[in-house]
Amino acid sequence: MAGYSHWKGQVLTAEELKVLYEGIKLNEVNHYDYILTGYSRDTSFLGMVVDIIQELKKANPSLVYVCDPVMGDQGAMYVPEALLPVYKDKVVPLADILTPNQFEAELLTGRKINTEEDALEVMELLHKMGPDTVVLTSTELLSKRGDQFLVALGSQKIVKPDGTKTTQKICMDIPKVDAVFVGTGDLFAAMLLAWTHHHPKDLKAACEKTVSVMHHVIKRTITYANEMAGPGKRPTPAQLELRMIQSKADIENPAIVVEAKVLEKSSQ
Repeated sequence: MAGYSHWKGQVLTAEELKVLYEGIKLNEVNHYDYILTGYSRDTSFLGMVVDIIQELKKANPSLVYVCDPVMGDQGAMYVPEALLPVYKDKVVPLADILTPNQFEAELLTGRKINTEEDALEVMELLHKMGPDTVVLTSTELLSKRGDQFLVALGSQKIVKPDGTKTTQKICMDIPKVDAVFVGTGDLFAAMLLAWTHHHPKDLKAACEKTVSVMHHVIKRTITYANEMAGPGKRPTPAQLELRMIQSKADIENPAIVVEAKVLEKSSQ
């Protein structure tokens, strides 16, 4: 957990991952419906992940791969630059659902996002690279509701039974919280996986539930952290541990607190 002052343990190597996967295959438990990947610092490890997912997709063509291309934020990369071409050329083309932040989307497409129109174009470019569902989890765009809100956008391409294609594009204004949490990106990707499973052809509903879960978990966490820290004191990273267990009911059935606006729905 790199959000803490200290961390221990070993980083799994590509070879170790391969050995684990071989064990899964030998026991014939290598049928998966979903795969979710996040933070990786090693090109060979990422390459091994690609090989495994390709094999799993052959075994189950309807497998859904959710990729959170964790590379950096706010203009700075915090993984080696050598990972970018692996993501661009190998990982993203395999992904069904992609959850970059603005900076990661710009890295992957080589395009800067300054306006909502730019963001829609970047999502379109990401669709062309492979994934049918793209969610820009956070952007630096100004919200129409003021600077206390964060703008997120999503785009989903769906093929209807009659063969026609539709695209749904959405935008969300998410209330900001004045604290630094560890694991919110992982939670977002996991919740989007869960809610797209329940709403596979309705990105608006899936994103509203995902973002609402985030809101409830973060609100519960910050309330608890402030109580623990005491008046006038900033909570510690330990006090800001996401209150996941305590949020079980909200995770399973969130009250919708953030509504997504449909920007456009087009058919082809």
